[in-house]
Amino acid sequence: MRGIVRGRPVSGSRALLAAAVLTTCQAASDPGAAPPVDEMQVFLRQVAATAPADVSRGKALFEEHCSSCHGPAADGTEQGPPLAHVIYEPSHHGDAAFLVAVRIGVRAHHWRFGNMEPLPQVSDPMVQEITAYVRWLQRAVGID
Repeated sequence: MRGIVRGRPVSGSRALLAAAVLTTCQAASDPGAAPPVDEMQVFLRQVAATAPADVSRGKALFEEHCSSCHGPAADGTEQGPPLAHVIYEPSHHGDAAFLVAVRIGVRAHHWRFGNMEPLPQVSDPMVQEITAYVRWLQRAVGID
């Protein structure tokens, strides 16, 4: 398979993964209890289950503070967008964007989920760990 992702040519399994990730995944309101609703969510959850030790703290923090809105594998819910999506690739939303979102919140601009409120209980070092996990997950599915 061949394709173009954000103006760059991709081919083979990367093209297939990138095309799949372009599909917005929306899970049920309680992502911990709800089964995946599409093939991309199944895939992302399988990938997330293989997270290496160097991002395990970020994964745990993501699950605790972010997954209720962004899904258990950054695959999105009815409350928030998927972060394992090309819109959140590093060249469009740099690591600082995650810190700003947590510190001061963010106005809805790519999605129709509403604004994200600040998360004062999440420290800057915690955001760095979460961001490292999200970036690992993105790379694992061909978003870089």
